[in-house]
Amino acid sequence: MELYQEILKAILLEEEIQITFPNLSIDPKELVESQCYQALKLIKAVLEDDTLDDDECFSQIEEFVCIFERMGVQIDARHDFG
Repeated sequence: MELYQEILKAILLEEEIQITFPNLSIDPKELVESQCYQALKLIKAVLEDDTLDDDECFSQIEEFVCIFERMGVQIDARHDFG
């Protein structure tokens, strides 16, 4: 089945794709920009948290990864905090 999927994927990559959401009342670009703005606000709040000492910087980085994950954006290569 894997070979079948690879062949189908290669064929479909050459085809034009059109996706519509007839009931969507906001432009998809606006949706993404809104999510990005909210993420930046959260990241800025973490950066400005002066209650954290230097040893807690690592937890700041982890929080950035978690913010992206809450938005549905996976950061697989960087979230191995064990």
